Amino acid sequence: MSVTTALTIKSQEPLNAGTPVATLGQDFITPSEQFFIRSHGNIPAVNPASYHLTVDGLVDQPLSLTLAELQARFTPVEVTATLQCAGNRRAELHTIKPINGEVQWDIDGISTGVWTGFRLADLLGEAGLRLQSDTNHVLFDGLDTVEREGHSFGYGGSIPLVKALNPEVLLAYKLNGQPLTAEHGFPLRVVVPGYIGARSVKWLNHIRVAEQPSTNFFQTKAYKLFPPQVSAAEADWLKAEALGAVRINSVITNPLPDAVLPANQPFTIEGYAIGAENTSVASVEVSLDEGQAWQSTELVTPCRDPWTWQLWKITLTLPPGNYGLVVRAADSANNRQPADFGAVWNFKGYMNNAWQRININVRMPTA
Repeated sequence: MSVTTALTIKSQEPLNAGTPVATLGQDFITPSEQFFIRSHGNIPAVNPASYHLTVDGLVDQPLSLTLAELQARFTPVEVTATLQCAGNRRAELHTIKPINGEVQWDIDGISTGVWTGFRLADLLGEAGLRLQSDTNHVLFDGLDTVEREGHSFGYGGSIPLVKALNPEVLLAYKLNGQPLTAEHGFPLRVVVPGYIGARSVKWLNHIRVAEQPSTNFFQTKAYKLFPPQVSAAEADWLKAEALGAVRINSVITNPLPDAVLPANQPFTIEGYAIGAENTSVASVEVSLDEGQAWQSTELVTPCRDPWTWQLWKITLTLPPGNYGLVVRAADSANNRQPADFGAVWNFKGYMNNAWQRININVRMPTA
């Protein structure tokens, strides 16, 4: 099966595809063939025999290692983590006010996988960090080719060194027990749990420790967050927040918006939720009346670790009528979602974590 046949294609070039909403969250671990794909340029064909990863910058012993050397030298580690595109749920913001020129993700720019690799901290230790300052950064560059503003370059980004040294941050070569496919970053990618997917650079070939963040376009400009009142023409890219940690969020995956459901018969509402960085989901509530009254749902996920989504459900029996369903979540640090889309709208459509709202129609079954 082609990797794209099981996905909802958003664009072919570059390839962007979401997990089908009809199957989203049916399994705690997203099947690899349904794992969402986010690309900004080509998908490079990398020859593993000639592949090398370079580590340099503020280190005492720069490294250049093959994939086989990396796998042999460093202890393999598994981390279960959810990756989410910063533009997940952008389509909802687009209905409030147009957001053009961006991938129109529904609730499908998110997936959870079991990542196998080795700790970035172990690699940096082998290279001999020269100065472990909280103000330093770890820079990543990939082997793809991206065209932006008249320039051609590889995708890149960075994370603070203090995050890079956390044990959950991996350089992964497997997803769900199998070698990475080309679409997911073969032969090696970064996995930064708790951060937006944009920082989990694919097709990794260069790591650099530096005093300043990456100067790559996707660190300095693309993934920046602006308040609702700022337009693209007014944007000060140097002063804007560079996106990093994810935020508390929750959505309804079933039923779909405007679904028709049987009256006076039990049906199940279900969805996913994620906590902010380093937190787990503590509660998910749903409302049937646009947020006037709330009911607690059942958290059904066996794993309550940070960095993974929590699946939830509630079974209801309702009389006939039209209902405005709303969902909201809280995490273990008591982070809560904003109620209003207007509070989170921005011209890039990033980080939509407002209460999700859908309408359903409950009717008596026809004879």
